[in-house]
Amino acid sequence: MQPKARITVAAGDGIGPEIMTQTLRILEAAGAALEPEFIEVGEQVYQAGHASGIAPEAWESLRQTRVLLKAPITTPLGGGYKSLNVTLRKTLGLYANVRPCRSLFPAVATRHPNLDVVIIRENEEDLYAGIEHQQTPEVIQCLKLVSRPGCEKIVRYAFEYARRHGRRRVTCMTKDNIMKLTDGLFHRVFMEIGQEYPDIVQDHQIIDIGTARLADTPERYDVVVTLNLYGDILSDVVAQLTGSVGLAGSSNIGDQGALFEAIHGSAPDIAGQNVANPSGLLQAAVLMLIHLGQNEVAARVHNAWLCALEDGLHTADIYRPETSTAKVTTVGFADAVIERLGRQPQRLTPMPAGAAALPPAAPAPLYQRASAVQQLVGTDIFVRWEGNEPGQLGQQLEAVAGPLLKLKLITNRGVKVYPDGHPETFCTDHWRCRFVAAAASTSGEKPGYSPVRFADVLALQQRLAADNVFIIKTENLYLLDGERAFSLGQGE
Repeated sequence: MQPKARITVAAGDGIGPEIMTQTLRILEAAGAALEPEFIEVGEQVYQAGHASGIAPEAWESLRQTRVLLKAPITTPLGGGYKSLNVTLRKTLGLYANVRPCRSLFPAVATRHPNLDVVIIRENEEDLYAGIEHQQTPEVIQCLKLVSRPGCEKIVRYAFEYARRHGRRRVTCMTKDNIMKLTDGLFHRVFMEIGQEYPDIVQDHQIIDIGTARLADTPERYDVVVTLNLYGDILSDVVAQLTGSVGLAGSSNIGDQGALFEAIHGSAPDIAGQNVANPSGLLQAAVLMLIHLGQNEVAARVHNAWLCALEDGLHTADIYRPETSTAKVTTVGFADAVIERLGRQPQRLTPMPAGAAALPPAAPAPLYQRASAVQQLVGTDIFVRWEGNEPGQLGQQLEAVAGPLLKLKLITNRGVKVYPDGHPETFCTDHWRCRFVAAAASTSGEKPGYSPVRFADVLALQQRLAADNVFIIKTENLYLLDGERAFSLGQGE
């Protein structure tokens, strides 16, 4: 008899407790060897004064089991509450978000009967770092953080996943035609690591047209790897194409643990009505069973679920007269799955018993930090200024710049407005003022830039402050191994 695996369970908010109860009923009936430990997370924990949505004592259970099955939770609006999902993923190092989506046609109505796509999303970085600042009355900033080790881990995971699961193509999606440094790094790492996997077809697409093509002809895609925000959007798009986001589960995998959840939200508008579809959480539980090595039980649950869908027993979200025989409740659907345990679907592809799927990809190799020569060549000083004529600000800054640094340009929302700006450009009260060495280099590592002393940058800030310039932020400009490590202004 297989020993029971300890798991942590969080029932969540809204429809969470309903679908978790039914999911656990099905797992027990299928013979899953589990020993659940229940923790409370979400709305009530937020309201009890824990801004992260999870109480300190709950972390101990997660450290012990290293496996969390979580129903959707509600993050209260306003008040500075942080997303619990993001907190869990980042705190536990769950860098790979894996969301498989497969068409259930003809059992479930869809325009895309051949859809079979896995979205692999970076899970810790990007705009989901959640670092935001209101810098002026008119402008708020959100930092997009993308690291080389973060890119390397998720890209390698995607290729390993494809290889181990018999997938033949990996598509990278970014917006590096605009965000040349952050998204550019992700694309560059994809190409570098891709050379280690010549057996896998590889391509890159810009995220906007890639999303359009994925929505139009998903059968052209196999595995898609992308950054955090893009992956969050893409996975919902693809899941909806299968018939409903309520059908999809996801796994969040790290070197030290895993989290399994439905991809949909807590749906408080239908909570307590016994109408929610438990399929997303049930599919997350199937992924969890595979992760735990209980493949036969996973196949037993998955195939019973397929049989219930084949027989047209559908919850309200996927009920269609042309494909459904009965509209069932949350409990009714769980009953239908339990009644069909041990059966094999006739039209949908069954999951093989004993070989439900290969395990998740192995952890990425330990990142080797490369040394680089980092040279200061200037500074961007962001200021608040309520004027409308950039020339006035430019003249004020030039008057106090001093002999060592010169004002190269001023941008507003990234567009150059001084010198030689255009009168049509709309400006807010947020101005980026770029200063570089007064004597620009004409030779050496990077023509056009000369070394700048940090002491001179600080002295410049002191002079500007003394002249009543309202400094809100600074970003220093560097060359890394002689290459420009900052973006040009639009129009520079």
